Amino acid sequence: MHRTIMKVRATNAVAIVALASISLIGVVGAVARSQPAAAAGATGCQASASTPVPQPTQAMLDAAGLGDLPLAPDAARRDLVAAPFSDPTSVTNPLFPIAELKSAILNGHVDGKVFHTETTLLPFTKIIEWTPGQCVRVLVSQYMAFLDGSLQETAIDLYAQADDGSVWYLGETVFDYKIDGLVLTTEGTWQAGIDGPFAMIMPSDPQVGDVNRAENLPGNSFEEVHVTKVNQTFNGPSGPVSGGMVALEIHQDAAPSDKLFAPGYGEFRSTDGPDVEAMALASPTDSLPGGVPAELMTISNGADRIFGSPLATILEWRRALQRAHRMLDAWIAFRAGDVPPRLVKPTSIALRNLIALIEARSRSKTRDASIDAAYASNDLQLRYRPVIKIDTRRFELWVLRALVDAAAGSLGGTRSDVVTLEWLRDRIALSLDPVTLVRLDTLVGEMGGAVVDEDLTAAARAARDLRDVMSGIL
Repeated sequence: MHRTIMKVRATNAVAIVALASISLIGVVGAVARSQPAAAAGATGCQASASTPVPQPTQAMLDAAGLGDLPLAPDAARRDLVAAPFSDPTSVTNPLFPIAELKSAILNGHVDGKVFHTETTLLPFTKIIEWTPGQCVRVLVSQYMAFLDGSLQETAIDLYAQADDGSVWYLGETVFDYKIDGLVLTTEGTWQAGIDGPFAMIMPSDPQVGDVNRAENLPGNSFEEVHVTKVNQTFNGPSGPVSGGMVALEIHQDAAPSDKLFAPGYGEFRSTDGPDVEAMALASPTDSLPGGVPAELMTISNGADRIFGSPLATILEWRRALQRAHRMLDAWIAFRAGDVPPRLVKPTSIALRNLIALIEARSRSKTRDASIDAAYASNDLQLRYRPVIKIDTRRFELWVLRALVDAAAGSLGGTRSDVVTLEWLRDRIALSLDPVTLVRLDTLVGEMGGAVVDEDLTAAARAARDLRDVMSGIL
């Protein structure tokens, strides 16, 4: 499955020609997102029943080069038969609470680069016929990974819970990107019932020695999970988290590695040598009552003021520096309280980098740094604000980044920004009135078209218009 730092490292090593331009990305994404769920009658779906899960043969494993992996015997497997799916979108398994986990931020580093991921439950479901006559309605989750601030991967994941409490993985649509926003590969894309069997991603009440395959398509994606520890306590974003699980993952294309799962969070921490991806904050698991603290608003408002300043005179630079120091002071005060530990370092770096760039009087880099500071504050605000508000602000900040990149003459940077906006759009679309949504879609399309035409002036113009639209929403 894609949420492994090994996948990112493998993608970095691939050297192939980009598969599509921004226009094709937009078309493919639009088709995938607009595909209606099939009605049960149209697919000939039967009443849900306990069903054996098709398994790859030893010859298939050998053909994929997996024959020498230390795979478990069938006696240890928990995923050879799927229980009925009477209420599949009601996911109550605490170690994979995808139905309730509206948004999660994980961060870390890969190959010495900053790694940041966002997982968001999308507001619609699909129906998948995973084997003839057996259908299941699935939750749809969006995963986006950023490496050094640029979009690295987007995946759309499909999940459902069986009646015995186990959670199953029914496929993913994957786009890995180059730094210039062009598609690098769609490797790892699959759907149950078309490409192979679906897979158990979390057993009900897992015990030491249990084994399941989180992906089970040799030659495409394969991952066997061995439960090694249960009832563990981990340090979480809001304090100790009990009831955790440690699993050893055996992969198709990487060395075995440990992954941690925690109640209320699901996937909690992955490591591969010095590389780390770990839970930073989740909603509603880490949500707190009350409004956004004044210190975080000082950071956000200050970042917006700095971005909006012409930065053309000594006085404007001086005022920007003063605001940046007030933002840092507010952060120091806020950091003295209850702050998710994994968000401390990125926020501190963003604010100190902003001050350094203002002192260097680098206009373009200062504006870029102000966006980083605003984004860091917005991540922290996930604790206090509805997820839709956080995602709407994220969309606006990527519009600002497109403005900066277009003004700097970065075609690849602007393309990557537009691709990011296309995916973020799906998080907020249903919260917008129809006219506003049409305007938003039109302007994102204009930005994409301008990138294809290599007309960054037009791209910047569309971004400015889109910024005006977002100001009316926020």
